[in-house]
Amino acid sequence: QVQLVESGGGLVQAGGSLRLSCAASGRTFSSLAMGWFRQAPGKEREFVAAISRSGANTGYADSVKGRFTISRNNAKNTQSLQMNSLKPEDTAVYYCAARSSDTYSYLTGLQSQYDYWGQGAQVTVSS
Repeated sequence: QVQLVESGGGLVQAGGSLRLSCAASGRTFSSLAMGWFRQAPGKEREFVAAISRSGANTGYADSVKGRFTISRNNAKNTQSLQMNSLKPEDTAVYYCAARSSDTYSYLTGLQSQYDYWGQGAQVTVSS
């Protein structure tokens, strides 16, 4: 089993920045493809960003492209989401997700493809 713990959420003004981190344990981190999802009040959970095992491949939702950056540190068993130019519509609970992958370049934005989820971190952007 894989345990995922998010940290770094909080309250920020529009235009500001936050960095979310996700610490993983229970399996070799470099064997996991990782992702971030978010769920705003009254809305479905949606894809934000994904990163392959090696970190060489990344993908983003159109709504965050150019503002958010996903990264990982396989030596420290962590992934991060740097969020810049935040908007009130970015307000949501952000979830870290993971799945095992045999392919170094694999990444996915499909929630159904992820086996492990963190408990979520609240991000609130005030206008």
